[in-house]
Amino acid sequence: MSYEFTLIAGDGIGPEVTNATIRVLEATGVEIKWIPVATGAAAVAEFGTPLPDETLRTIEKTRVALKGPITTPVGHGFTSVNVAIRQALDLYVSLRPVRSIPGIKTRHEDVDLVVFRENTEGLYSGREHSPVPGVVETLRVISERACSRICKWANDFVRNEGRSKLTLVHKASIMKLSDGLFLDAFTALSDDYPFVEHEARLVDDVVRELVIDPSQFDCMVMENLYGDVLSDLCAGLVGGLGVVPGANIGDRFAVFEAVHGSAPDIAGRGIANPTALIQSSVLLLRHIGERKAADSVEQALFSVLSEGKIRTGDLGGSADTRVFTDAVIEQINRIR
Repeated sequence: MSYEFTLIAGDGIGPEVTNATIRVLEATGVEIKWIPVATGAAAVAEFGTPLPDETLRTIEKTRVALKGPITTPVGHGFTSVNVAIRQALDLYVSLRPVRSIPGIKTRHEDVDLVVFRENTEGLYSGREHSPVPGVVETLRVISERACSRICKWANDFVRNEGRSKLTLVHKASIMKLSDGLFLDAFTALSDDYPFVEHEARLVDDVVRELVIDPSQFDCMVMENLYGDVLSDLCAGLVGGLGVVPGANIGDRFAVFEAVHGSAPDIAGRGIANPTALIQSSVLLLRHIGERKAADSVEQALFSVLSEGKIRTGDLGGSADTRVFTDAVIEQINRIR
């Protein structure tokens, strides 16, 4: 089967890591035609906006997109491109699996967590105003619909992927109405999933315990801001944002992305680490049912990193982007 997907190259090192990832995907034998679209700084120069309507229409047509890091221009009233894409396409699930990577030494071994972040509401709704000089109000939007659907999606994932426990992360002890609504939605759904272990824990408790012993957690679901902070914290447990995948998923569309920054200081030098986006492409392949290809990419990537002979500079090696990518492709060819 052949596919047609949207390609968002992004800014800074974005084109370099997306090109590397496309090469890796080609090596699997899965036929994908990529439709490139403009976003970020290049789109501002051409269209006057970092997120042209045509970009969204293309994603709606292809249903799936691969996205490199995007820089949202400062000033001029531009909002975050990442947030705008999630809200426009109703990508209400931020999926962030975090696993220890063979060969990358960190404080904790055998980390295996999944963070589900509600992606469309909370403080990231962008509803702010200044009622009087020197005072700013930000509206934190939490709806029963959004809470219920992210909790259901998380429960389905736990059940279907052979996981065991789902933890709701909240602060209902203080924000009794908003986080209380999330807690109520989580509790109401629990009876529908009798073979999933459920627990609810305060966000400050979870943050402390993640640092001490992440093995006590399996899958965690939470509102937008908590998810933004905790998913990055979890990434730090396994080597940082440069090695973990990310996906934004809705009922109709999905965008798979590198969650790290655009790193303009090293852009164009050919030394960027494509691991995060390659990992995200594994999620993409599994999303479309190409599980054998997904497993081959993951196995090849982990084999190269585990061996340790070929690594990019951020992981203590000296390989450039192309050399590292070639090594992953060579392993894929061996597996195939």
